[in-house]
Amino acid sequence: MTELHPYYQAHRNAMDALMRQRLDLADDLLRDRLELADTAPLKQEIMAEFEIVLHQMPYVGGAESRMTDFFMRFLGLMAIGRVLRSRVVPFDVINEITLKSFTAQLLATPEADRLEAGRQFMSSENRDVLRKQADWSRKQTYTADFVYELVEPGPGDKFEFGIDYRACGFCKFAAEHGDKDLLPLICATDFASYATRGIHLERTQTIAGGATHCNFRFSRKLPEENPSAAEPE
Repeated sequence: MTELHPYYQAHRNAMDALMRQRLDLADDLLRDRLELADTAPLKQEIMAEFEIVLHQMPYVGGAESRMTDFFMRFLGLMAIGRVLRSRVVPFDVINEITLKSFTAQLLATPEADRLEAGRQFMSSENRDVLRKQADWSRKQTYTADFVYELVEPGPGDKFEFGIDYRACGFCKFAAEHGDKDLLPLICATDFASYATRGIHLERTQTIAGGATHCNFRFSRKLPEENPSAAEPE
């Protein structure tokens, strides 16, 4: 097992706590879908796999890269997927467990805080940051990182701005560690991630699905739209 990068070691307690919270939120689903009377052994097995994932997690610049947070928050889904896959749980059940528990975790944050985070994400100031981060990503300083570009709307476009991911760090991770079949677990969470912050995401293709790039398009959700709804890919 490779050594855990010092940046991740410094955030180890927070990542462990986030993962344990996610598993606690999945408890009822695990009991029901897997017909388990006691989920403790399964949770211990998943946390052991999470330890492996942590040591496999690539360093992509730490606080300098916005994508570091993506790895830290999402790769735990791979640990859940690996363990349930080893138990021959159908993929649609794995996806249901990971998506519903992930969404419940997002909704545990007060709505006012989530919506404020959404407003900050959609702000012109953040767009400037995204543009600089996108320029930095194209230098490909870290081979395991994402590569992306900011997309401005053209005539007739209804979105406020977009991001085209030309290289996906999750896809690189999955290819290296034999987890390509689990990539849809991560892709499925994107809609909930933005919807719970009051942002409408439109995406019609992904690298994981065989496209040349992932086309994320963002706009503010209308007040009557349900911010907790996760839209299908």
